[in-house]
Amino acid sequence: MTSAAEQEAVPDHAPERAGPPVWPGAPTPLGARCRTGPDGVTGTNFALWAGGAEAVELCLFDPDGTELRLPLTELTHEIWHGFVPGVGAGQRYGYRVHGRWDPWTGARWNPAKLLLDPYARAVDGDFTLPPEVYGHVRDWPQQHVADTVRDERDSAPHVPKGVVVLDDDDWSDDRRPKTPWQDSVIYELHVKGFTRLHPGIPEHLRGTYAGLAHPAAIEHLVRLGVTAVELLPVHQFAHEDHLLRRGLRNHWGYNSIGYFAPHADYSSSGTTGQQVGEFKRMVRALHAAGIEVILDVVYNHTAEAGELGPTLSLKGVDNRGYYRLQSDARRYADYTGCGNTLHVVQPQVLRLITDSLRYWVTEMGVDGFRFDLAAALARSMHDVDMLSPFLAVIAQDPVLRRVKLIAEPWDVGNGGYQVGAFPPLWTEWNDRYRDAVRDFWRGALPDVRDLGYRLSGSSDLYAWGGRRPYASVNFVTAHDGFTLRDLVTYERKHNEANGEGNRDGTHDNRSWNCGVEGETDDPGINALRLRQQRNLLTTLLLSTGVPMLVAGDEMGRTQGGNNNAYCQDNAIGWLDWALPDDPGRAQLLALTRRLLALRHDHPVLRRRAFFSGRPQGTDGLRDLAWFTAEGAEMTEPDWYAPTATLGLYLSGRDIPGRDERGEQITDDSFLAVLHAGHRPLEFRLPGPPWAETYELVVDTGREDQSAPPGTEHAGGGIITVEARSMVLLRVRT
Repeated sequence: MTSAAEQEAVPDHAPERAGPPVWPGAPTPLGARCRTGPDGVTGTNFALWAGGAEAVELCLFDPDGTELRLPLTELTHEIWHGFVPGVGAGQRYGYRVHGRWDPWTGARWNPAKLLLDPYARAVDGDFTLPPEVYGHVRDWPQQHVADTVRDERDSAPHVPKGVVVLDDDDWSDDRRPKTPWQDSVIYELHVKGFTRLHPGIPEHLRGTYAGLAHPAAIEHLVRLGVTAVELLPVHQFAHEDHLLRRGLRNHWGYNSIGYFAPHADYSSSGTTGQQVGEFKRMVRALHAAGIEVILDVVYNHTAEAGELGPTLSLKGVDNRGYYRLQSDARRYADYTGCGNTLHVVQPQVLRLITDSLRYWVTEMGVDGFRFDLAAALARSMHDVDMLSPFLAVIAQDPVLRRVKLIAEPWDVGNGGYQVGAFPPLWTEWNDRYRDAVRDFWRGALPDVRDLGYRLSGSSDLYAWGGRRPYASVNFVTAHDGFTLRDLVTYERKHNEANGEGNRDGTHDNRSWNCGVEGETDDPGINALRLRQQRNLLTTLLLSTGVPMLVAGDEMGRTQGGNNNAYCQDNAIGWLDWALPDDPGRAQLLALTRRLLALRHDHPVLRRRAFFSGRPQGTDGLRDLAWFTAEGAEMTEPDWYAPTATLGLYLSGRDIPGRDERGEQITDDSFLAVLHAGHRPLEFRLPGPPWAETYELVVDTGREDQSAPPGTEHAGGGIITVEARSMVLLRVRT
């Protein structure tokens, strides 16, 4: 154990050379900002909140790594600040924060550890996590007390540095698409994984922001018909120690350490500030194509993990101020499964998060956010609280309340599952939609009650407090879990490549392998698998709510049965752009494009209000009706009876709301028939007054999906629906 004197000692290798003067500067804004100081002198203002600290040193680094330490002596409202003349854009820097070492009370200050500025706008260097970057002696023989022994080795040579960035962008030429929620189609993608193998992108741009901005990448998005990309985390993140020891890397990025900095590894132009401009140019290019940019953000925890994790930033700035601690303050409250949880009730943490969000909107140009484990952010002291400070601040913020806000409405703590509970400003990932649709098409639903709610906008979850159908973000697959192709190819996860003995990843896949586990040469099984993919995509894109596709599902992407490819920064985690060369995959892509075009053209498929289910006119037709295979309207007992077939009638003449000119919105009416049975079905089409004639628009039972079928059928007549397939018919009048 170290003595009090040793705890406060500055390592004897600290640089001795004199540096520039440090003028008082200002406590706001936080971070490093280039500005003009007294007498017109240019420089940079540095400001760091470190509530319980006893002293703060600003550390400036030359290109050769030489460090210059400058004490910040000004303290205003717990913010240490100073203005350094002559320091400008590109300067690499960090902080050393002095204070007590008393892990038993949660105090973990250690000035031997160079800390990343929580407000750094660019980060230069990699996190490699050698022993020197831990505030405690990581390899202490008695591991149960290792976190209490302070490590005195200097971490500066081993950690990335913050970079001063010049704020000189003018967004006057940018035009945000501002797509209404009901018209939105979200496409979840990974910046590197989407572009790394794209043959149309120059090799030096693949895997980068510039690669995603390239016309070849944007062309795919535009031709597909999506309105927004949801980017897996692009905040600066670190790789976990257990992955680095196995020769792997964190690919997904859910391990944030810099909430203002674009992840440097995705930059083709440099990492000393160039990544900021490259990200902004990417946003502008996507906006010019009519595509919004939504960021998947991880404000619930950081890469510093628990008491045995590294000291990289917040832990060394003020551990007790930033993290939720248990009653035994050595330990961290963990509602995230990642070792720590940010203490969002604390004003400075709430400020960090909201400052970050506003920065990405106002200065980086993004259009919205998907909040990872959002329930953890909504916790007050312990329980999830929909009147929590975080949700209250977002609701009244003039910038944030206008952008798209998506909650992953759960965390791993008690009471953390909150689907349907977030307030009206929010939309939510609807995992109940995912589960119901997967179960129906694999033949595991006991009845169709739940499916009916999911197809029609999940009114049982969201029809309260002024919420709309677009409060439900519908998805069948997401980054975590099987891809669409793997969902119909594997019943068990195959995560051996992750090096965790196949213990990681969920066991609850709700998948069906169509009779054989894994890839096969059996043409019958492969045809069935393609049909099941068509069924799932068609169901998703015709359901009421906001559909979310995962990059590559439209082309039959596989991860070889890995349902947790978070550490597969390789061909497993990258999109294979050769897939459309296969005729079946090309047909899948063609169908996806056609379905999205259909959704775009027909407002009945993207309603702003929930269905009433009541008669809308003298003929007794309802805006939403359900039919059995016999062509009869479903009765109450029908909803409880086992069935593999469901008919859904959407009326286009009774759409609530008006268009931009105040005119009543009208559209075609449609009948969708979903049949998950293993034998063909004769389905009787509802006759007058529902329809006199139907035109077949989509039939997932057909191999050729390059063009609509176009066949007409008389109302009251019978059509044959192939086994495990779905048809969509337009009412002809």
